[in-house]
Amino acid sequence: MTAYPHEPAPGQGTGQGEPLSDDTQRSIGVIVHAVPAAALVLSAGTLGFVASLVIYLVYKDRGEYARRQAANSLNVQITTGILLLLSLPLMLVLIGFVTYGIVIVWAVVLHVVGAVRASNGEWWNPPLTPRFVR
Repeated sequence: MTAYPHEPAPGQGTGQGEPLSDDTQRSIGVIVHAVPAAALVLSAGTLGFVASLVIYLVYKDRGEYARRQAANSLNVQITTGILLLLSLPLMLVLIGFVTYGIVIVWAVVLHVVGAVRASNGEWWNPPLTPRFVR
């Protein structure tokens, strides 16, 4: 018998975490928008999706507000990825370089607005972004 009766047996996970408090969920809401925005800028648009996906998978079951903000961030990143892929062939006629930059700026602005709204505890759906993940 172990000293801690709630400790999982070897090889078993701890299950899903406890629901987060409202303040913690708001903090997570800020993080789920700030980290992908930074990743977008630092990686020229390639790592923002990975950051959003990882954060969504970690926090999707920890509270409704955190899940919704993570889903919004992931939706922005999916839309950004699609638009960046559409910009690649346009680079052959040089307009793609402009559209690529516009898409990156658009995504960063959406993430900054999302982070500000999340810090205020507001529910927000990013404009011009389909809801691929709900």
